[in-house]
Amino acid sequence: MTRRLANVTLDNLDDLPRRCRQCVFWELDPGAGERASEAGDTSLEKEAWVSAALLEWGSCGKVLYVDGVAAGFVLFAPPSYVPRSVAFPTSPVSADAALLMTAAVVPEFAGGGLGRMLVQGVAKDLVRRGVKAIEAFGDAQWTEVGHCMLPADYLLAVGFKTVRPHPKHPRLRLELKSAASWREDVEVALERLLGSMTPEGALRPV
Repeated sequence: MTRRLANVTLDNLDDLPRRCRQCVFWELDPGAGERASEAGDTSLEKEAWVSAALLEWGSCGKVLYVDGVAAGFVLFAPPSYVPRSVAFPTSPVSADAALLMTAAVVPEFAGGGLGRMLVQGVAKDLVRRGVKAIEAFGDAQWTEVGHCMLPADYLLAVGFKTVRPHPKHPRLRLELKSAASWREDVEVALERLLGSMTPEGALRPV
């Protein structure tokens, strides 16, 4: 079994699950996202967002391949690149942090350390670029498997701290003092979390 972690680019964007490939929940503000959905051009908007992020900031996501099959992914960016972030009641994201937008591991690959590989890849990437922390808007009422927001309870369980409480969408933060700060128990918990984020088979080639 071969594993390979790659940066998200325009060349491999189609390896994301179809639902995520077409989703612009984070990439556009609510009004623009609704208009794009009505026009049926969300895939083009996604491409434009990734292209701009790559050109202006650099890597904005990771795709993890197992024997050539996309088995997991994560998307992240500075808050200035994520228009949706300002729509939350607990915004803004701290200026020294990158926003963890969404992430998933195919359930059938859970338990194999893929979540750790994704997390370590993101942490090392951000530390090298001088980013001090990762922040996320948690969903305190998360019930839908496959939803693109991360459950607040899981974020708390893996080491995030609440910096702005809210009954539905608290903002949480994890300091990135170094890539080595990811303890094994945190990585295992994150792997379990990411494995629960996508419906069975959602990342299979379509």
